[in-house]
Amino acid sequence: MARIRPARTMRTPNSMAWARYSLKKPKKNYVRAMPRTSLIVFNMGNAKGHYDLELTLRPEQPIQLRSNALEAARQVANKHLEREIANEYMFKVLVYPHNVIREHKMATGAGADRISRGMSQAFGRPVSVAARLREGQPIFVIRTAKANRPVAVEAFRRAASKLSGTYKIRAS
Repeated sequence: MARIRPARTMRTPNSMAWARYSLKKPKKNYVRAMPRTSLIVFNMGNAKGHYDLELTLRPEQPIQLRSNALEAARQVANKHLEREIANEYMFKVLVYPHNVIREHKMATGAGADRISRGMSQAFGRPVSVAARLREGQPIFVIRTAKANRPVAVEAFRRAASKLSGTYKIRAS
């Protein structure tokens, strides 16, 4: 499915969250057809290793991130970690995109003004899902050895370039 509107139109969580979907009673849902999330893999690397450094990537303001942006950031960070320090890290995605994003699609082209109904009952159809994040809420976590800190920081820098907003890296 093609993205119609850019992410900047829906990155601020200023509207009511909309995520009501039930598998048991699908006719009683507000969301009729739940859009699929692009984010499928949440745990990467070696989970059984013993690590002495934990880095997290956190937003500096409340933000809403779509699943395809989270997936792009996950892929670029994991690829960098796998290339530089294979099997010496544990990388985890901590958020799940629950919030359904609606879009009121307008007709375009010649004669569209006579066909479309404008903004009457412009509730919109579900087009994608997003994760709503608070300020300082961790998105990703990397556990590794202290010697691999520059590689993990670079992986987070690359991941943050795929996401809208500003981010900080916190170590523990």
